[in-house]
Amino acid sequence: MNGVSVILKRELLSYFATPLAYVFIFIFLVLSGVFTFYLGNFFEREQADLTPFFSFHPWLYLFLVPAISMRLWSEERKTGTIELLMTLPVSRIDAVLGKFLAAWLFAGFALLLTFPLWITVNYLGDPDNGVIFTSYLGSFLMAGGFLAIGSCMSALTRSQVIAFIGCGIVCLLFVLAGFQMVTGLLRDWLPLFLVDTIASLSFLMHFSAVSRGVVGLADLVYFLSMIGVWLAATVVVLEIKQAD
Repeated sequence: MNGVSVILKRELLSYFATPLAYVFIFIFLVLSGVFTFYLGNFFEREQADLTPFFSFHPWLYLFLVPAISMRLWSEERKTGTIELLMTLPVSRIDAVLGKFLAAWLFAGFALLLTFPLWITVNYLGDPDNGVIFTSYLGSFLMAGGFLAIGSCMSALTRSQVIAFIGCGIVCLLFVLAGFQMVTGLLRDWLPLFLVDTIASLSFLMHFSAVSRGVVGLADLVYFLSMIGVWLAATVVVLEIKQAD
């Protein structure tokens, strides 16, 4: 864990060493407000809750999370500092975990800065704060899943642009897997049990379940498994790349 903490601190400080972190947070907060109050018809609904805010999160993360994850390994490979990183007295697993946790904490910090929206709905009405809390938790877990995928995509290439696109495409597939239109089309071609299996891999399905205020064990296992599998894939990719 000492190796993880060393990498975590190194990466977390690097986020705020450039204006990019502040630009990202600013864009995230602005888009969150726009999606909530304008595209989400917050005032027209006449309901004091954050349903419009959270309903856009899967789609918002499709663009913003790859922007965080694309630099995790691509930049190290492009600048040649990955060789230096691998010579440090930390294991490859520690390096992967440290980088991922730093990115996840950064994303969580940006999410935490939206707390004025929570205060606003409590000022305007009497929302179910339990549902809002679980929705925040679900959003944070979903961001972790997206970042784990992005970590693997970033390890595959030295191009940040390719890592960004790759992460966006893979995450989009995992979001659309639970879309009714997609499952409806798949039922015409695949057995029902296979369609249900594909739908169960959807970020959208599990995030929707958590955002209704019920944190089920299956949903927690899904998010943590996604993170674990994709981080393990990152380790494998780094080992293969180093062998080459």
